[in-house]
Amino acid sequence: MIRSLRRKFILVAMLSLVGTMVVLCTAIGIGNHCAATGRADRMIDLLRQNNGAFFPPAPRSDPSNFDFQITPETPFETRYFIVGLTPRQKIRSFDLDHIAALDRRTVADTVRQIMDAGTERGYVGHYRFGVFPDAGGGTTVIVLDCFLQLQSANHMLRLTAVIFLACGLMVFTLLLFLSKRAIRPFADNLERQRQFITDASHELKTPLAILSADIGLLEDTCGNDKWLESARSQIIRLDQLIKNLVELARTEETVREDAAACFSVSEVAQANADAFQPLAEADGKTLEAEIAGGICLKGVQDNFFRLFSILLDNAVKYSDPGGTIRLSVSRRGRNICIAVSNPCAGVDRAQLPRYFDRFYRADSSRARSTGGYGIGLSTARAIVTRHRGRIVNHYENGILTFTATIPQG
Repeated sequence: MIRSLRRKFILVAMLSLVGTMVVLCTAIGIGNHCAATGRADRMIDLLRQNNGAFFPPAPRSDPSNFDFQITPETPFETRYFIVGLTPRQKIRSFDLDHIAALDRRTVADTVRQIMDAGTERGYVGHYRFGVFPDAGGGTTVIVLDCFLQLQSANHMLRLTAVIFLACGLMVFTLLLFLSKRAIRPFADNLERQRQFITDASHELKTPLAILSADIGLLEDTCGNDKWLESARSQIIRLDQLIKNLVELARTEETVREDAAACFSVSEVAQANADAFQPLAEADGKTLEAEIAGGICLKGVQDNFFRLFSILLDNAVKYSDPGGTIRLSVSRRGRNICIAVSNPCAGVDRAQLPRYFDRFYRADSSRARSTGGYGIGLSTARAIVTRHRGRIVNHYENGILTFTATIPQG
């Protein structure tokens, strides 16, 4: 459990970091691209206002123009061309004095692509264009070379991504070393709880044994009495409850290498099916087992005897009268799949996840009549989790099914 908690802690922390950094990188990339596009559009508008020239420049004292100011060098370092079109979109004029890399044919092809796009603003490659209608029905197209601005924005995005990867790697490394310290208080508290359950169970067994002996003496002296029988039954229930609590505490511990051994899950499942067959028949129910042969697992064999016993006992107790209980053990890839199903009317789907909670009983009156304590399924989940598996339940067409998936390797 502690190892699983540590993995979840690292996973949650890394997902939070990755989510934050992805949003940050996206915001920086979009922001830089929008800034470059906005500056290009303002330059295009200025060229339109000044008939293809940059002067007169925008006032330097205007705070609104702080992000867009031109200098005497701006006209010489900015590459652009202007093309005039007739109302029928035929080229009537070229202004190629401020660009050297494009000839008339290339410019004509570029303008044709711009007009085919049908938008007033946009990009053709790394060129930003603006389309403006003229008073005579013609059109003026101003195209600005934005290669350096877009390259700078892309470079900033790549740099941000590299920094993000470096930060993610650094945080992951720190989490690997510090996560154990972060969850240590929880681990210590859990260990103290387990120790308390173990110590308390030993302390409670002595007075229970004394009470049981005293009741036996009273029965020998006074004869059978309904009050003495009630007291003895309650002592038996308390003793069983203590045993279950100790078992639950032990099964939540991590499997030690020296305690694990290879065993046949198929044989364990078959032994439990044979044991519960007469119990089911005595209760007017049918138990069917479909167990694949040769399925082996390295783990604690006694735990799996208990796992099958819990699931089958739960199915026999809570199955509808005359119902058919099905046990299935199969291999799915590298996993072992254990499924136990039984018909059970009136199950509340919203309560299904709570079935594995300690001391939870969906139907208290029915649980009392069958002698349930509400910790059997908690123990089953602890056993499966202890072996790095997962157990779930689902309810469909009146059939309640518990499915445990446990990796073999």
